[in-house]
Amino acid sequence: MSWLFGIKGPKGEGTGPPLSLPPAQPGAEGGGDRGAGDRPGPKDKWSNFDPTGLERAAKAARELEHSRHAKDALSLAQMQEQTLQLEQQSKLKEYEAAVEQLKNEQIRVQAEERRKTLNEETRQHQARAQYQDKLARQRYEDQLKQQQLLNEENLRKQEESVQKQEAMRRATVEREMELRHKNEMLRVEAEARARAKAERENADIIREQIRLKAAEHRQTILESIRTAGTLFGEGFRAFVTDWDKVTATVAGLTLLAVGVYSAKNATSVAGRYIEARLGKPSLVRETSRITVLEALRHPVQVSRRLVSKPQDALEGVVLSPSLEARVRDIAIATRNTKKNRSLYRNILMYGPPGTGKTLFAKKLALHSGMDYAIMTGGDVAPMGRDGVTAMHKVFDWASTSRRGLLLFVDEADAFLRKRATEKISEDLRATLNAFLHRTGQHSSKFMLVLASNQPEQFDWAVNDRIDEMVRFDLPQLEERERLVRMYFDKYVLKPATEGKQ
Repeated sequence: MSWLFGIKGPKGEGTGPPLSLPPAQPGAEGGGDRGAGDRPGPKDKWSNFDPTGLERAAKAARELEHSRHAKDALSLAQMQEQTLQLEQQSKLKEYEAAVEQLKNEQIRVQAEERRKTLNEETRQHQARAQYQDKLARQRYEDQLKQQQLLNEENLRKQEESVQKQEAMRRATVEREMELRHKNEMLRVEAEARARAKAERENADIIREQIRLKAAEHRQTILESIRTAGTLFGEGFRAFVTDWDKVTATVAGLTLLAVGVYSAKNATSVAGRYIEARLGKPSLVRETSRITVLEALRHPVQVSRRLVSKPQDALEGVVLSPSLEARVRDIAIATRNTKKNRSLYRNILMYGPPGTGKTLFAKKLALHSGMDYAIMTGGDVAPMGRDGVTAMHKVFDWASTSRRGLLLFVDEADAFLRKRATEKISEDLRATLNAFLHRTGQHSSKFMLVLASNQPEQFDWAVNDRIDEMVRFDLPQLEERERLVRMYFDKYVLKPATEGKQ
């Protein structure tokens, strides 16, 4: 497009005849040179117009007309014009779209403004309603307060009225009581004066009546005494003179005294016998001995116990091998002693708690065919003075067993302490002396088994009565495994098998 602005091409393009220019406007000469003359230029809208561009355009048009590329240039100009028109249409559409967008935006803004306006109106309406509701509640509360104050005022006035009426009634009653009291006092005073006057006038008559009544009463008493004396004297004289009556009376009184004394002693003996046979002493906590009351209460269990066979002394007892051999020898010796009805040997079992001392004592009694009784040494000290009597009752009860009794004393060191060094009470000392007295000799009726955690605290006299001492140590790993297996089989496997059956 350089030829359009008067630039020649390399092959002489644009050398055609120049295009004709339009006629110059009057007064347009020298318009581009303001300094050519001294006169000022015309003062209109074309005074500053520069025709250089038009000249170049006319020249370019002339060159284009004589050029062989005129049609191409015209087509290119048309295409450029169409392109410009398309660009203008595109811009117009863009402008219309922008206008439409501005309209939509304006509609949206107006809708937003209306929404805000509606929200504000709603908020104001709610605020107005809340304020009106608040005012209504406040008016209602004020009415309630006024009504309450009015009610309180009415109630106060009623109470004051009631109080005034009550005060008037009380004053009236007090006045009536005062008048009645005065009248009563006047009446009593008048009656007293009249009675005093009558008594003064009748004093001689009254004294005479009193004297006569006293004389009559004295005469009656004297006659009664004389009559009683006469009857008693005649009866005593007749009783003394009759020796048969005297002998019968003395014999009856003697027989009465003997009967009372015999009944008292017989009742005491019978009570002790019944207590020894039917009941158990208070110190005994547990026993396998069968009493009449137990047989009546549980006949089935008692019959099973009677027909049951002796058990193994170590059944259910887990001990170390050496200790098992030791206690098995003791069990065999005790069973032979029971069969031969010899004197039982006293045993002391000591060691830490929970090692099987009590369990072995029970198994030993059942293995030997004996009854067992368990008492605790800690129950002796709280009994105080009754401890001696309770101890004697225990040994008396043990001596009445037909099968023989194994008396197991748990925590024996609680009351069998040393009397010389330990500070024990007089009651406990007396109980210890009673225990030593009853265990001074071996017996074929009962066997004494003591259990203690601290045997060094025993009195020397207690140690003198012990024939064998057995130490129960804590179970080792092997014994613990046996215990776990035994209890697992007894409480887990066996109940599960019975449940399936």
